[in-house]
Amino acid sequence: MTSLHLIDGRWIPGNPPLLGPMANAFWMASVAFDGARAFAGVAPDLDRHAARLLRSAKVLGLEPTVSAEEIAAQAWDGIKKFAAGSELYIRPVFYAEDGFVIPKPESTKFVLTIFEAPMPDPKGFTATLSDTRRPTPESAPTLAKASALYPQNAEAMRRARAKGFSNAVLLDAAGNVAEFATANLFIAKDGQVHTPQPNGCFLDGITRQRVIGLLRSSGVEVIERALVYKDLLEADEIFSTGNYAKVTPLIQLEQRALPAGPFYQLARQLYFDWAKGN
Repeated sequence: MTSLHLIDGRWIPGNPPLLGPMANAFWMASVAFDGARAFAGVAPDLDRHAARLLRSAKVLGLEPTVSAEEIAAQAWDGIKKFAAGSELYIRPVFYAEDGFVIPKPESTKFVLTIFEAPMPDPKGFTATLSDTRRPTPESAPTLAKASALYPQNAEAMRRARAKGFSNAVLLDAAGNVAEFATANLFIAKDGQVHTPQPNGCFLDGITRQRVIGLLRSSGVEVIERALVYKDLLEADEIFSTGNYAKVTPLIQLEQRALPAGPFYQLARQLYFDWAKGN
């Protein structure tokens, strides 16, 4: 079994048909989703991911039909249907069935998908600066984890891969560093860790928040501030945080090789020790 979907109270395997061509979500992208992980018998911050989904849905004008607590409980029900210790991705979704341009809140539907997704080997990734920029809160629903925002990230990654890199660094509208195309961004310099200050142009990730707290609790100074691309070019090390791979080192920026350094190693160790202990 590789995937299960909770649809109208029933667990259905495979990739069942769901949307018709007249659905608002099909042509107007009224889709809010979130992602959590299960591995080694734990599902770190599942409750926070479920709560963020409800906030994202409301940003898009949807009306959540289940609570965060119900989503978490349903997710655990689904996790138990896989072999013990399976490495899984948990993706709850709200979407609108009806509405012309504006989704009808009362038509909101809920689907919970769980599928097998092995945790990536943290061998590192490469990146280049993208000319694609993150939108502002005035121009897009940036405070939501919304499917409508991801074509921009995909475009940045396509351009980066055409140049021989695996990921991209995106700036915000003011020209400051925002994030990688697929994850939040951290740098280490002179014994401190720095990360972009959330300004509404990118998601303040749940794994990001968790890693900041763990590093600070271990005595590391973590500074949230405006970063420019020059800061990355001069960094001692760079790493990412995100739900899919958790904590991953950047091993090459442009033509410069970077180490999987001690702050990355500490962040990853702290995260997985916390997750498995929690």
